[in-house]
Amino acid sequence: MAGHEFPEPADRKQVADPTANLEAAEQSRHPCDPAFLHGVVVGFDGSTSSERALAYAIGMALRSGSGLIIVHVANRLPTTVWAGCEPPVFVDVPDHRTEVLGLELACADYLCEVPWILVERGGDICHELEEVGREYSADAIVVGSTHGLVGRLFGSVAGRLARRAQRPVVVIP
Repeated sequence: MAGHEFPEPADRKQVADPTANLEAAEQSRHPCDPAFLHGVVVGFDGSTSSERALAYAIGMALRSGSGLIIVHVANRLPTTVWAGCEPPVFVDVPDHRTEVLGLELACADYLCEVPWILVERGGDICHELEEVGREYSADAIVVGSTHGLVGRLFGSVAGRLARRAQRPVVVIP
C-alpha cells in the first residue's frame, strides 16, 4: 500500500544485522587468487582421461592467456551405510593422492608455460567442480570422459556436470 508505513513492533527480534558486510563474509569463506579469475578449471585425478583433459585445458589456458585451476576431489564416504544414521553424514577419508598429484604436477615440464594452482576439495565431484568454477568465475570446465561400467550405471561425471553447470563444459574423450 503506497503511502502507508507499518511500524515495527517493539518486541520484534532482529534476525540479521542489516549493516553487516556480505562481501567480507564471502571473501573470508573461500579466498581465491585474483590472478586465476576467469581461468580454466580442470578436473584431475591422475587417470588417463583426466590427463587428456589436463592437456586440453593447458592449451585453452595458453590460448586465452589465463590461469589453470586444477581440481582434485578427495574421497568422502557416507556413514549411513554402517552407522545407521537418518541424515547422510559424510566422513573425510584420508586421501594422500592430492599430495602425490601435486608433486607430480610440480615436476611436470608441460605445466611450466601456464600459471596453475591445485585445489583440493571433498564431496560430490560435479558439485565441487561447479563450485570452484563459480568461485573463480571460470570461463570453462574441462573434464575427461568416464569409461567403464560404473559410469554407465550411475551416470558419468561429465554428463551430470554438463546438465547442471552454469558455464561451458568441455568433455575430452
